[in-house]
Amino acid sequence: QVQLVESGGGLVQPGGSLRLSCIASGNIFSIYTMGWYRQAPGKQRELVATLTHTGNTNYADSVKGRFTISRDNAKNTVYLQMNSLKPEDTAVYYCYADQIITRATMYSDYWGQGTQVTVSS
Repeated sequence: QVQLVESGGGLVQPGGSLRLSCIASGNIFSIYTMGWYRQAPGKQRELVATLTHTGNTNYADSVKGRFTISRDNAKNTVYLQMNSLKPEDTAVYYCYADQIITRATMYSDYWGQGTQVTVSS
């Protein structure tokens, strides 16, 4: 069974930084896309950033220049470095993975449990 486990959320002041991590486990050979989405109270879940196995990135306009996504394919881990945080970045951040190749099968559209990020003074 595949699991995505996030860490690194918390409370930070405006202008501060946080680094989120997500580790995928479960006899995984490879993962094509890993990334992050977020959901603020009363809003729909939205893309933050994704990164493919081959290095292609996609960022939401609202985070470009402030957030950086990276991954370690050997460790099946994706990171999100968040700088210059704003109150509007407050949300639950969800790790996402697609086309997870394991010994038994391929999984699509897999989600972590989420980690809370709160930006407030």
